[in-house]
Amino acid sequence: MMKKLFLILITCFFIFTFKPVYCDDIDEDEENLDIATEIQNISMETSSNIDSDNLTLNSRSCVVLDRKTKQILYGKNEKNKAKMASTTKIMTATVVIENISLDKTVEVSRKAAGTGGSRLGLKTGDKITVRDLLYGLLMRSGNDAAVALAETVSGSVPEFAKLMNKKAKSLGLSNTNFESPHGLDSDNHYTTAYELALLTDYALKNSTFLNIVGTKNYTVTINGYPKLLSNTNELLGNLNGVYGVKTGFTNGANRCLVTSCKRGDMDIICVVLGADTKNFRTKDSIKLIEYTFKNFEYFNVKDFATNFLNNWKKDNSNYFFVNKGFSNDVDVKVDASIDKMPIVAIKKDLIPDIKANINLCSYLSAPLNKEECLGNLIVSSKGYNILKLDILSNSYIRKNNVFDYMYRFFKCYSDELQILLEPLDLPS
Repeated sequence: MMKKLFLILITCFFIFTFKPVYCDDIDEDEENLDIATEIQNISMETSSNIDSDNLTLNSRSCVVLDRKTKQILYGKNEKNKAKMASTTKIMTATVVIENISLDKTVEVSRKAAGTGGSRLGLKTGDKITVRDLLYGLLMRSGNDAAVALAETVSGSVPEFAKLMNKKAKSLGLSNTNFESPHGLDSDNHYTTAYELALLTDYALKNSTFLNIVGTKNYTVTINGYPKLLSNTNELLGNLNGVYGVKTGFTNGANRCLVTSCKRGDMDIICVVLGADTKNFRTKDSIKLIEYTFKNFEYFNVKDFATNFLNNWKKDNSNYFFVNKGFSNDVDVKVDASIDKMPIVAIKKDLIPDIKANINLCSYLSAPLNKEECLGNLIVSSKGYNILKLDILSNSYIRKNNVFDYMYRFFKCYSDELQILLEPLDLPS
């Protein structure tokens, strides 16, 4: 009797003391969210171009990254380290796609089949292709698929994590570290909202990854039998322009969502990490996406800066004096770095007040080298600096030498010397 009582007490202790660790919310575990109504409500909220300071967000950290310019359009704790849950699988898929044939058939190990959390539903000995495992990984967030892929590529989870971290390092993700291919909670498994956005931007450049995360429903084949999958991303197919990418949930990370969205020529990635509920992560994502598209547009800063400088040169043709220089004819140009980002994404209300100021020293010293920095040009609006560019010399002007001075001396006095050397016209 005492033995049975002891077992009951031990069982109750474990039930109430330890919470299970979940990874991804495949099934709806809270009140249903009417996304269409939520989109309408948030659209009305952002219709008056509200300032970003007025955005009320539940997520612990978030970011909106413009894919074309790589600018942060909105950020909240975007560079703070945080757990990432199953958004980890963005990196998992990237490493798999770049390192193994998608047509390879995989036999599922006991370890992979026994992995907990969200699952594709694999059993030991199941046969499935790498391609179908990727669909199970990204659409259904299968942790069993993640381990099966990791073992297929590297032989083990620890070895695969090394590949993940090597890739992160090559992408310049200095505040990101991976310990698993699935993202179950681990103290040394983390990223930031900003670096996760950068990783996603890279991953989306791969057509295989792009196609999978944009698929709403897909049928995989396991042991020759079909299995229909549906995507866990609640915004895919519901919010205008959304074409991916990944959901996530663990007890430590809370609710996470990475979303890619394109409308017109603007293409963004929205990351929310650490939302308290699935509803909050969905609402925060919709709010950030609608805010961005209502308030930002592209501006061709290269054309603006170049035209401004050209007009300035016309009005200041004699602006420069080159001390001891062979010439004062100095041509200037905008630093070629502007070619890397000829456009910027800026708030729409800043565009009417955009202006440029040029700061150049007029007194220079020879020799003046080509590409020498002579000052800067600042593009701004309402006190906000949009871009600061170096102004470079587009001329080489050498320093005068002794022969130059002699030449100028004789040239200056040539008329007087000619008069002195002419024969006198005396009367006969």
